Amino acid sequence: MRRRTLTTAVAVLTAGLTLTACGSGSSGSGTGGNSVATANSAAAAGGMEALIKVAKSEGTLNVIALPPDWANYGNILSAFTKKYGIKINSVNPDGSSQDELNAVTSQKGQGRAPDVLDVGTSFANQAAAQNLLAPYQVSTWGDIPSDQKDPQARWFNDYGGYVSIGCNVSKVNPCPTSFADLLKPQYKGQVALNGNPTQAAAAFGGVWAAALANGGSLSDVGPGVDFFVKVKKAGNFNPVEITPATVQSGETPISIDWDYLNVGNAAKLKAAGVNWEVHVPTDGLFGGYYSQAISKFAPHPAAARLWEEFLYSDEGQNLWLQGGARPVRLPAMQKAGTADQTALAALPPVSGAAKFPSQQQATAAQQVVAKRWTQEMSG
Repeated sequence: MRRRTLTTAVAVLTAGLTLTACGSGSSGSGTGGNSVATANSAAAAGGMEALIKVAKSEGTLNVIALPPDWANYGNILSAFTKKYGIKINSVNPDGSSQDELNAVTSQKGQGRAPDVLDVGTSFANQAAAQNLLAPYQVSTWGDIPSDQKDPQARWFNDYGGYVSIGCNVSKVNPCPTSFADLLKPQYKGQVALNGNPTQAAAAFGGVWAAALANGGSLSDVGPGVDFFVKVKKAGNFNPVEITPATVQSGETPISIDWDYLNVGNAAKLKAAGVNWEVHVPTDGLFGGYYSQAISKFAPHPAAARLWEEFLYSDEGQNLWLQGGARPVRLPAMQKAGTADQTALAALPPVSGAAKFPSQQQATAAQQVVAKRWTQEMSG
């Protein structure tokens, strides 16, 4: 899965949290294209009606690395096309965040180049540093918390979730609800991560969440590595990479993954006769967002901006929510009464207050895991 690429994430120190993560040619030089290409808001593009008109004249949006089964992306893509009649050219759905940045640079000036990006926050910062992004403030910019967006509007967080424990009830009973539970002998050979934490955001999040559950902090991820070494020594660690197929077959009966992926799997697994239960750990929580951005070299600059307006509208944010992810505007939507209450109620319950690591803390944590994981878990 494309988002196993390691990214900066957010950490939660308390026991839970409710958030109160081949194309056609360009028409950017057509009517309104040049001004739209530098517009930093819908107002600067002449207003929403003007933006929609130019976007429809472009007729195409190029996206990259957006798997349709990730956080409801399939329905989001189709909803955008249905609403505006704009064709979406989706390439490399299983690509990584780095693949996205590579495409921006290697395909610059080509009609097939990416218009928009959906990357981990560390990659968004990297792209901003490389001057690859076009500043843009969506109409709902004020609803995005200041620590969830770039001050220069080059990127902005969109949807996210929490590290969770998924469990095949037919194979495991009772299901673990905390990291401490994962050391119990009854879970021998059953505890799997979503990928390698030196490369994968979800797996890295699992290690940091374990650190928070075992005396670690935003500045100390080491106890998380220590914990998984204990899980392995106890015989409970399962090195098989989690996929829906491994879950359905019973090969990975306990899955440490983002809650929206675990929750998203539940419905599919139920249809296959698998009772899949999901818990956000009670003893250490870790959450992460993914960031949206517009390529500075987007061949369809109006469609790119309209896409972001759609994603950050109530409609777009509720589509994330319906996919089990927590949209960044959720607190404002709850206050306004515009959040999808059915989708909100389906999320795993959490409570508390979120705290976010600095870029320096995230980089330091990645370095610790990269240095220790392979050496201590391969033996």
